[in-house]
Amino acid sequence: MAKRKHTIVKSLPAVETLGSVDIIATDKTGTLTKNEMTVKDIYIDNYHYEVTGDGYKPEGEIREFGEPVELKPRLRLFLEAGYEANDTLLLHEQDTWSLNGEPTDGAFLTLYHKIFDYRQDSQYIELDMLPFDSDYRYMAKLVMHKESRQKLLFIKGSPDKLFPMASKCDEGFDQNKWNRIVRELSLQGKRVVAVGYKHCPDDMEEISHELLHSGIQFLGVAGIIDPPREEVIDALKVMRQAGVEVKMITGDHPLTAKTIGEKLGLADEIQVITGPEWDQLSADEQKEAALKHQVFARTTPKNKLEIVSALQASKKVTAMTGDGVNDAPALKKADIGIAMGIKGTDVAKDSADMILANDNFATMSVAIKEGRRIYDNIKKSILFLLPTSFAEGLIIAFTILMQQSMPLQATQLLWINMVSAITIQFAFIFEPAEEGIMNRPPRRTGGALMSKHDIFQMAYVSVLMAIVSLIAYDWLIYMGADQAIASTMMVNIIVMSKIFYLFNIRTSRLAFSSSFFTNPKAFLIIGIMILLQLILTYAPFMQGAFHTASMTLVEWAIAVLCGLIVLIVAEIDKFIRLRLQARKKGEIRMRQEARPRTVTQSSSE
Repeated sequence: MAKRKHTIVKSLPAVETLGSVDIIATDKTGTLTKNEMTVKDIYIDNYHYEVTGDGYKPEGEIREFGEPVELKPRLRLFLEAGYEANDTLLLHEQDTWSLNGEPTDGAFLTLYHKIFDYRQDSQYIELDMLPFDSDYRYMAKLVMHKESRQKLLFIKGSPDKLFPMASKCDEGFDQNKWNRIVRELSLQGKRVVAVGYKHCPDDMEEISHELLHSGIQFLGVAGIIDPPREEVIDALKVMRQAGVEVKMITGDHPLTAKTIGEKLGLADEIQVITGPEWDQLSADEQKEAALKHQVFARTTPKNKLEIVSALQASKKVTAMTGDGVNDAPALKKADIGIAMGIKGTDVAKDSADMILANDNFATMSVAIKEGRRIYDNIKKSILFLLPTSFAEGLIIAFTILMQQSMPLQATQLLWINMVSAITIQFAFIFEPAEEGIMNRPPRRTGGALMSKHDIFQMAYVSVLMAIVSLIAYDWLIYMGADQAIASTMMVNIIVMSKIFYLFNIRTSRLAFSSSFFTNPKAFLIIGIMILLQLILTYAPFMQGAFHTASMTLVEWAIAVLCGLIVLIVAEIDKFIRLRLQARKKGEIRMRQEARPRTVTQSSSE
């Protein structure tokens, strides 16, 4: 599963949990989107510049009205500020460009190198830095110009953090105008980053958050796009069909987050709540809000933990994705924590139950399908194994009660329980997912593994196996056959019954439907089992070890017929059950269709 599905499951219980997930709370950048942040718009003063090029390859240009622009001082300073207020590396290996750091920072590095050569050294010397943190949502760096020795503080971050700083420095700062620009870009699904700077005295060597409360001069904003992954859109459709709700948790502006959510198709009507709004809610209100909203914007790692806790308090099986150190508590708290394999930190991976090796959310739908498949096949294995054991118990109990000699030797019982059971059991390992497995709602946690009908089926199959085996055995003894031959035929009847019963258990549909040939390895395993039965029956050394004897074609026909009886009875039961289920669904559909008509008639009257 790790290699083919790009999923690494660290703990076996996580596989069972995957099949019952109700809600997935996920990051946006790099998980739902391509993680190719690209600056597309720059607003400086009254100028709007457009940037060409995509991804992290520094090819493109800055244009105004479709024409390349001259590098004006304010535009140059904007580019330098975005480049310097940065702790990410843009890497170039052969023809590939990649990042070591944050995607937003990478977008500013790429923008800078679209104008300035990649091999060109920076004009500034770094002196001190305040790294980005989701609590205050900006980063700042103190630098000194190599030639003029002038010290500057460059800052970039969330507009709602930088706009108040700019207002304190410039009374003429038109915050309403810039808020309109932010709203316009956000409605286009673009992340908006504001950029500013401050002149610093020559003796300054360190910076603090308090230093940013005054003197910040506003430069402009950048609109950054990170397009949704196309495969994620399809994956989300599959999730919705499977009854799994996806909630997006991001640090983006709420309008940006909502637009991305709409493009992805998270829900028919997307409702957004921000981290600050969430913090004002009581515990009960948070439970309601966690269920009601599909997008959580401007959130902190603390909010992630609270969202997961609120969903779990509402009895929802919750999966959580994360990649940072701060995500570890939420990953631990979730019913199944999912770390990113590429951008995830070691702490996040250690805290998670599962790792997405390719950081692609589309992998989640595959993983959930795989989890449901594995759970189904475990259940099928139990339904397959137990009737044989019960049948053997019934045979032995009947023999003891009737005070007859044992029809099966100890070695023959071992053969049935060990060799045949284990061999045929391998078929379930390769059994593919049932058709429509992702159209089912999530399995209820804490529910019984077996339904009442499953128990009933195991009971009647056990009784049926025991009856046909005992009748065939007694008939052979009555006809004067040697006990070794009768015992051998009983072993083969039980094994043949298991082989035929396998076809019934493999699928919830009728055995000889279109799913009959979906598992070619099952036929190979059956062939191996039949070969082993022939060796058991005819090989002299096996006859001595297991007290078996050669059988005639008539006796083989009886063994096959007895096994076929088990399949026919089980298939009749399944056919009746499927018809009843179809009728029940039809009645429910008719009631649902009739309800609106009834309301319409009542209202017209």
